[in-house]
Amino acid sequence: MPRRLWTREELVVTLALYYQLPFGRLNHTTREVIDLANTIGRTANSVALRLSNFAACDPYIINSGRHGMAGGVSVCKPIWDEYEYNHEKLFYDAEVYLAQMKRETLESHLRLTDRDFIGKERLAVIKQRVNQDAFRAMILNNYDFRCAITGMDVQSLLVASHIIPWADNVDERLNPENGICLSPLYDKAFDKGLIGIQPDYEIVVSKELKEHSHEDFFISSFAPIEHKKLILPEEHQPRPAFLQYHYDNIFSAHN
Repeated sequence: MPRRLWTREELVVTLALYYQLPFGRLNHTTREVIDLANTIGRTANSVALRLSNFAACDPYIINSGRHGMAGGVSVCKPIWDEYEYNHEKLFYDAEVYLAQMKRETLESHLRLTDRDFIGKERLAVIKQRVNQDAFRAMILNNYDFRCAITGMDVQSLLVASHIIPWADNVDERLNPENGICLSPLYDKAFDKGLIGIQPDYEIVVSKELKEHSHEDFFISSFAPIEHKKLILPEEHQPRPAFLQYHYDNIFSAHN
């Protein structure tokens, strides 16, 4: 039987997954790899191999002294080059292809209902959902599904928190170095500037919060984390310049 060649659609959805997984999870036992293999009708081993081919195209991996699988790169490199500087288009195209493969509408595939579109432009809502889902997958995987402050690992309670807010810098929206995995309380506190993280990854608590230092919620949830160091992922650690931006522009407003 002749070998089935990889289609453009299969390569695009695999590249989208590549950007959502850390290097150490590009293998056939990873749940997301197995799920994608089932969707596109290939083995988990073959998907893992293609992921490794994309790693061989990735300057970030190459410059770190690691390497992917060179055999098969010629198939992947044109797709890599097409999307290297346009991740938003990559994730959108990938979701369109996945919806087609599953014979679903794009809206149902993204779990969107008519209520989500009330008073809003339809394509903008779809693209925002695609980007938010991709960013969440990217950040939670990068932090091994653990809060970077407490280590809490209940996946349904984890949030992919932006360092530079979504609206402040379009170019960095999908940068994994612009995200931190946090539990909801600390995500909200960080988003509102009530806690900050210095470029050396030390957590600081705002003067506004310290006004409540004798209250139970502060004693239990904020006193223990002040001056604690962030739990860092092996890859894509928060970029110090992004943390400095948050410290200067968001955290400092409450001090």
